[in-house]
Amino acid sequence: MPLIDGLTTLWDKLLGAQPDPPPLLVLLTAVVAVAVVATRLPWRIARNAVTIAHEGGHALMALLTGRRLRGIRLHSDTSGLTLSAGRPTGPGMILTLLAGYVAPSLIGLGGAWLLAGNRITLLLWVAVALLLAMLVMIRNVFGVLSLLVTGGVVLAVSWYASPQVQAAFAWTSVWFLLFGGVRPVIELQRMRSRGRMPESDADQLARLTPFPPLFWVTVFLLVSLAALGAGALLLAGPILTDAGLTV
Repeated sequence: MPLIDGLTTLWDKLLGAQPDPPPLLVLLTAVVAVAVVATRLPWRIARNAVTIAHEGGHALMALLTGRRLRGIRLHSDTSGLTLSAGRPTGPGMILTLLAGYVAPSLIGLGGAWLLAGNRITLLLWVAVALLLAMLVMIRNVFGVLSLLVTGGVVLAVSWYASPQVQAAFAWTSVWFLLFGGVRPVIELQRMRSRGRMPESDADQLARLTPFPPLFWVTVFLLVSLAALGAGALLLAGPILTDAGLTV
C-alpha cells in the first residue's frame, strides 16, 4: 500500500545512519562554533538558541517534577523567563532552577551522542519536535517568532539540504551548544560580581538550599565543562578513526 510504503520510507530515513563526515568537516565546524561563541556580534545573535535551550530546560524540569507550567517568554536581549506554579520551595523548585544553565550543554551532549551514530536526520527532526512542543507554551510575540524562525531553519535543512549541508549544519549546531553552554555561566558570575543579577538562578538556589550562589555557579560550570569534554570525544570520532584511534 502506498501509505504504508511511504511511512516505511520515512521511518527508514529518520532512523537510518548517514556516512561518516570527513574529519576536516568535524574540525572546521568546531572552529566555526568557537568563533561564534567567542565573537561579540555573532554570539549576540546566536545566543538566542542558547536561551531557547535554557528556558526549555526550566520548562521540562518543571513538568517532570509535577509543577504547573504557566508559560515561557523569550526576549530580544537574549534573556528569558519561565513561569511555573507549585510549591515555592522543595526539590521540584530546586531542580527546576538547576536545569536552566545546564540544559544547553546537556542537549549538546545528547546531540553529540546521536551524531556519533551518524543519526543526522533523527537529530534534526527531534530538534524540530522539541521546538514545536515549546512553541505551545510561548507567551510573547518575539518568543513565537524566535521559535518559528529557528524551527523553520532546522526543518528546511532537514528536508531540502544535501547530506553534506545537513552534516555541516548538525555538527556546527551541536558544537555550538557544547561551547555555548559554558559562556553564559561565566557571564553569570561576572554579572553577579558586579551586583547586576541579584535574582539569578544561582541566587535563588542559594535561598532554597544551604549552599551559597558561588557553589551553584560552580555546579553549572562543572556540568557544562563535563558535557563539553564528553561531547567533544563523541564528535571527534571521525578524526580519531582517521588517525587510527577509537573513542
